[in-house]
Amino acid sequence: MENSTDNIVHEESQRELSEILQIRRDKLKALQDADNDPFLKTKFSRTAFTKDVVDGFDTMEGKDVSLAGRIMAKRGMGKAIFADIHDDKGRIQLYIKLSDVGDESFAEVRKYDIGDIIGVSGSVFRTKMGEISVHCNSVELLAKSLRPLPEKFHGLTNTELRYRQRYVDLIMNPDTRRTFEIRSAFIRHVREFLDKRGYIEVETPVLNTISGGASARPFITHHNTLDLDMFMRIATELHLKRLTVGGFERVYEIGRIFRNEGMSTRHNPEFTMIEFYEAYADYNDIMDLCEEILSSAAHKLLDTYEVTWYGKSFDLSPGWERLTMAEAVLKHTGLDFMSFESTDDAVAAAASIGVKMPEGKAPSWGDLLFECFDQRVEEHLVNPVFITDHPVEVSPLAKKKASDPRLTERFELFICSSEMSNGFSELNDPIDQKERFLRQAKMRESGDLEASMMDDDYINALEYGLPPTGGIGIGIDRCVMMLTGSSSIRDVILFPTMKPVE
Repeated sequence: MENSTDNIVHEESQRELSEILQIRRDKLKALQDADNDPFLKTKFSRTAFTKDVVDGFDTMEGKDVSLAGRIMAKRGMGKAIFADIHDDKGRIQLYIKLSDVGDESFAEVRKYDIGDIIGVSGSVFRTKMGEISVHCNSVELLAKSLRPLPEKFHGLTNTELRYRQRYVDLIMNPDTRRTFEIRSAFIRHVREFLDKRGYIEVETPVLNTISGGASARPFITHHNTLDLDMFMRIATELHLKRLTVGGFERVYEIGRIFRNEGMSTRHNPEFTMIEFYEAYADYNDIMDLCEEILSSAAHKLLDTYEVTWYGKSFDLSPGWERLTMAEAVLKHTGLDFMSFESTDDAVAAAASIGVKMPEGKAPSWGDLLFECFDQRVEEHLVNPVFITDHPVEVSPLAKKKASDPRLTERFELFICSSEMSNGFSELNDPIDQKERFLRQAKMRESGDLEASMMDDDYINALEYGLPPTGGIGIGIDRCVMMLTGSSSIRDVILFPTMKPVE
């Protein structure tokens, strides 16, 4: 019975929608028959935005303005009509009186629908109710909305539909617009931060013959002219370090990255990352920069260091904790990896807390340390913390620690159990790098599709000499999620990857 009832309601809804669509098309046809097709209009001379009028009322009262925007509300009172229009900056009320615009224009305004885009001219005033408004002397239809907007008080609430029809989401939900304004402001902040420190912004290839720079499964495409399979980039790292070899000592790129992996609330197949590299710096210097970028962004964009994300509150004030991976495992599990004398001791310890190793892989001390951290520690990291000194087995591009060659000068930033960045003192020894690439290539031959490929040209570049260099990749999307308190990465990507509707 429930399915039958749902079908009846759906069919009635579809019939009602079809009637509305036809009515709006009939209105458009009438306008076109009267040689007044709004879609033939190419320009409207706007003199101000709604926010300019509202914020500057004291100086603009009584003055003439021309505004343009979308009708979001409309109500008639005999020989007068009130309407609200929204533009890029905000909203304002319009007062349209029959005696001011004339019979013909007033009759047309009565036929306008919610969602129509209009241009108006008139004088700024305040109504008896105290609302700043524009008293219109002319109204012009600039674009006809042929589809009705969602009901005013409920908006576009279907989450999947919001992602598929982001244009409607932006019209109806001010919070969505605010999220993407913060995203834009954050990217602008990162650029300004690095530019002031002498970094140069560059662009590197999206299509590559080798997949490298990260441990991830790539997308594969085909270049018809060259008859060559190519990989969409999974990182910008190796090209940026080539540029550091070439003499660009401070270089960065903000770019789209593509990884053919699982989707979740924290993962989208294409996402945006900032990577930057600084010659004669190490991973400690890069951690300092990373902390300063994010803490200053929170203070600048949110006017506070206090942030709430996933229902948890934390403080982004400078002075973030730094723990080695072994220290973090000891703190949260009680296992002291630095005291184990053999791999067997590490295997037994990991098993004692239920840590599982990937099948078919003979674990090393470093593999076990990493898996203990990954499976038992990450979930506890709410306040910002840099986890440093990763095992060499999981860090093919990081420089080994001189004091312990089992470890590397690598760090990851975690906030609210989410990895926000990954950086290290870059491996600049071409012989060591080639050996690590070879190990990764063997892993790939054994079926690990996320392992790196051999990149002979990158080895060639290192042989010319890469200075001591620190580098990092920061996920732009996750940073915006944090700054906006968004629980899904799809909330901060304008057009997230979606399965097509059949």
